[in-house]
Amino acid sequence: MILSRSLPAALLAAATLAACSRPEPPPEPVRAVRTLVVTAGSAGGVQEFAAEVQARTESQLAFRVGGKLVRRQAEVGRHVASGELLAQLDPEDLRLAQSAALATVRSAQVNAEMADADFKRFRELYEQGFISAAELDRRETTLKAARAQFEQARAQAGVQTNQAAYSDLHAPAAGVVTAVLAEPGAVLAAGTPVLRLAHDGARDVSFAVPEDEVGRLRAMQGQPGAVRVRLWGRTDTAPATVREVAAAADPVTRTFAVKADVGRAEMQLGQTATVIVEQPRVEGVTKLPLAAVVREQGRSSVWVLDRTTMTVQPRAIEVAGSDGDDLVVGGGLAPGTVVVVAGVHVLKPGQKVRLYQDPAR
Repeated sequence: MILSRSLPAALLAAATLAACSRPEPPPEPVRAVRTLVVTAGSAGGVQEFAAEVQARTESQLAFRVGGKLVRRQAEVGRHVASGELLAQLDPEDLRLAQSAALATVRSAQVNAEMADADFKRFRELYEQGFISAAELDRRETTLKAARAQFEQARAQAGVQTNQAAYSDLHAPAAGVVTAVLAEPGAVLAAGTPVLRLAHDGARDVSFAVPEDEVGRLRAMQGQPGAVRVRLWGRTDTAPATVREVAAAADPVTRTFAVKADVGRAEMQLGQTATVIVEQPRVEGVTKLPLAAVVREQGRSSVWVLDRTTMTVQPRAIEVAGSDGDDLVVGGGLAPGTVVVVAGVHVLKPGQKVRLYQDPAR
């Protein structure tokens, strides 16, 4: 009776254990990959950077005095001549200040003339012995003070006259208005930008280069025709001279701003352009397609195929630069090595693979 009761319990325990055990994992599939045999070649060609056409000189125009903007004649895109009136402030307060300064000049002039006449009379009295030398000195001091006040009033009147003229904003040079920064009715402080003016004359193309290229661009600085410029939608190029290279990188993009002089070329402001920089060709370098390189934990690596076992293993490499759509390998690979160039993101160390066969062939 005891054996008959324990047998069903043992069978139940065995069934439970069998249900809890995990099934065997399926075998790892054999991945199909494309490969490339590493060979020594040459790297060079050209590098292209996106650029924008800008004026060599671009000024933000502002009034030298504060006031209410009552008129603005210039609009964005308009070409203005040198000295042309662009905007005006309400001149009433400035004119009143000018009138007050001129009145002060007239008052000081009268005081100076009176002090001069008094000094002449007291000098005659001194020569006749009716007054002392101390009294004459006091009259001379009064005359000098009156003349100084007259000169001060004239200078102040000149300042007020200039400020009355500053209510008109004129173009400092011929150019194109590229931005309007204030509208009529606004009360402006002295120096508040009203317009942005791109001066006529030389044009620059502005572009940005990464840190590893800034040294080569600095070496080209000042060399006529060191780079070439191609406008968007065109095939012809124009020579340009690297004129300016930023001393510090942009804090956001970590790139260096570069300006190249294209002279007085007939280019529209803001046009999109491409700057072409020739690269010296180097022989005996190794290049790989971009898709062959995997970036993990800050290191670059590739998958190397062992043809004997048809398995792959990762190998760290050093990337020395780029040549078009290819990466230039600085170390880690020898000629003759078989590298996986497609399917790299699904591989594991030691995984078996097979060569991909194009079904169209």
